[in-house]
Amino acid sequence: MLVATSPRLRATRTADLAGLLATEPTVADRAVWPDLAEWDYGDLEGLTTPAIRRDRPGWSVFTGEVPGGETVEQIGRRADLVLATVRPWLERGDVAFVGHSHMFRVLIARWLRLPPTAGACFVIVPAAVSELGFERDTPVLRQLNLSAEGSTGI
Repeated sequence: MLVATSPRLRATRTADLAGLLATEPTVADRAVWPDLAEWDYGDLEGLTTPAIRRDRPGWSVFTGEVPGGETVEQIGRRADLVLATVRPWLERGDVAFVGHSHMFRVLIARWLRLPPTAGACFVIVPAAVSELGFERDTPVLRQLNLSAEGSTGI
């Protein structure tokens, strides 16, 4: 199994707490992938959506400007790079990603061959597991937001 994490400490710590960072390299190949980093929010980092919407009514990270940060097209390209990198690994076995909500919302959209803006249609809850896979040759979303109890978080 390949375990790939965002470079942010909270992602690698989560992978460790989840037992994904095995002590034996033969159990899991481990990698930190910069392209799995969270969306760069630029000047909006640390602001909540309600706070941003006071000045920009109706704003969304998927449709609005992110001054000094990444556009939805840029994060979509990063998601495409992650998927291109992971496809050869999938022929050898499972892959686990540990990272951040907005990035994974775009990653799911791109896996499903949807535009990056379609990430707005998915919700990723903290500490839940989602599974991407194939139905024959078609990329599918098998499960979204499984909690430790086995139920969805939505």
